[in-house]
Amino acid sequence: MVKSGTCRQNGQQEDMHSYSHFWKDKVVLVTGGSSGLGRIIAEKFCRSGANLIIAALEKTDVEKAAAEMSAACGTAVLPVHADITRQADIDRIFDTVKNRFNRLDVLVNNAGRSMRGKILDTAPEQFQALFDLNVLGTIRCTRAAAPMLLEKKGHVVNIGSLAAKSAARFVGAYPVSKFAVAAYSQQLRLELGPENLHVLLVCPGPIKRDNERLYPLEDTGIPESARKPGAGVKTGLIDPDWLAGQILTYCEKRKPELVVPGKARILFALSQLFPSLGDWLVKKNT
Repeated sequence: MVKSGTCRQNGQQEDMHSYSHFWKDKVVLVTGGSSGLGRIIAEKFCRSGANLIIAALEKTDVEKAAAEMSAACGTAVLPVHADITRQADIDRIFDTVKNRFNRLDVLVNNAGRSMRGKILDTAPEQFQALFDLNVLGTIRCTRAAAPMLLEKKGHVVNIGSLAAKSAARFVGAYPVSKFAVAAYSQQLRLELGPENLHVLLVCPGPIKRDNERLYPLEDTGIPESARKPGAGVKTGLIDPDWLAGQILTYCEKRKPELVVPGKARILFALSQLFPSLGDWLVKKNT
């Protein structure tokens, strides 16, 4: 876990407390908020004066994370243990939000996972399981949150990936699920943007961790480099504290999309114009 504090990315410096006035007393829900990037985002909102709810699968983990954040931020953090693939759990999350705060200003759809595997070796059941979490979990939460968010002209933050814009090899159903998150984000912007709902799609490359996560390779013939974050993409690891700060900034400015590193947009544009060139560039850089 990267510690909270002032951090740097691409030569920029960002102060954790610079957002306190804007976010003070607003209500923020982060799914998958007990660890990884979700926890860093939650901590950033908490230190910026927001009322925070974190939802995660493991009861012990989410309660421990909430207690630690409360102690660090000096404000209460509400933990909810829930499985966002279950509608009953979704209902319980938002009943808790309504009963405790009766408002919601920000929903961060962070809960999700990646995978590794050859595309033809990825069974339909694996696609279904990943879709249920990465895509339908986002949809369930957003639909439940929408009435409160629309009332406050609030924010939906969908955590995508570079894989939401360009597919890669040996990552099974993951790019397909994240492309769906990107499409859903655009549909939300088009339909609900006129009603003052802000939707931010975040597409980061691999995130820096204290202990590098290596994915298991069950299939033969997959390069060992595919175990690494980003399936071996040739780009620097992103400081999660810096990224969380950018997410808050992009929400304040109500921007539609955050892609890191920004130069990846060149690949995305070329892939749309010249698919064969785009495929060549993906192979060259992964």
